[in-house]
Amino acid sequence: MVDERTRYFRRLRRLRNSARRWSVMGGGLAAAAAVLTPYAGIGLADAAWAAAAGASVALAGWRWRDHKALAALPAPPPPDPALAGQRLVAAVERFPAGRTVVHELRRQRTRYALRGSAVAQAWDRLDRAAGTLSALAGRLTGPGEAAVLEAAVAERWLRDLGQRVASVERAIPLSPVDQRPVLASSHDSLAGQFTEGVTAYERLVAAAAGYVAEDGQPVVDERHPTLTRLIEATDRMRGIAEGLSELRRHPAV
Repeated sequence: MVDERTRYFRRLRRLRNSARRWSVMGGGLAAAAAVLTPYAGIGLADAAWAAAAGASVALAGWRWRDHKALAALPAPPPPDPALAGQRLVAAVERFPAGRTVVHELRRQRTRYALRGSAVAQAWDRLDRAAGTLSALAGRLTGPGEAAVLEAAVAERWLRDLGQRVASVERAIPLSPVDQRPVLASSHDSLAGQFTEGVTAYERLVAAAAGYVAEDGQPVVDERHPTLTRLIEATDRMRGIAEGLSELRRHPAV
């Protein structure tokens, strides 16, 4: 998406280039009309040359006037770099591959911010479980859809909690000595809550995987219709191949 400042200078450049072109064309046509006008008077062709020259000069004047009026206006301020970055990310995310790349970059950035934290390993477990659930989400129909919504809410809460734990952990060395035990106790409580939440999330993902596995199981002692048709097609092709081989070995007399 083009910002207002870029659009302003682009329009100013187009007006200047257009005014220059019409100025050159008007001057050339005026000179040609002056040279080609016969001494005996102006013919029809000479009138056309003169009319084209006059029109070109008039258009050049209008373009220069528009250019001067636009140049007198203050240029729009430069866009905020943050907004420009957001527009770029939004443009990239419109494509599936770009959306995957942006998601991975965000995940790596957050993981880098949590390096060395007490919740780093639990955060990695949350990433793996969330990726697994994302792969299963398309097959979780019926009651499974409610579980996907609950998991999405839980994941957002857990990620916010994990970042909060890391922030408190970084603040402990900066706090006064007499306040560190209180912060350390709060940090341990939050970290324990985060780890417990990740464990519960993993159990939900495991239950979702079990649902998907059982939903795809056929009735006991029965084959899936697709598997049955596949076996029958294989048997037919094998029979045809054996029949052709038999005919080749014993051709009809």
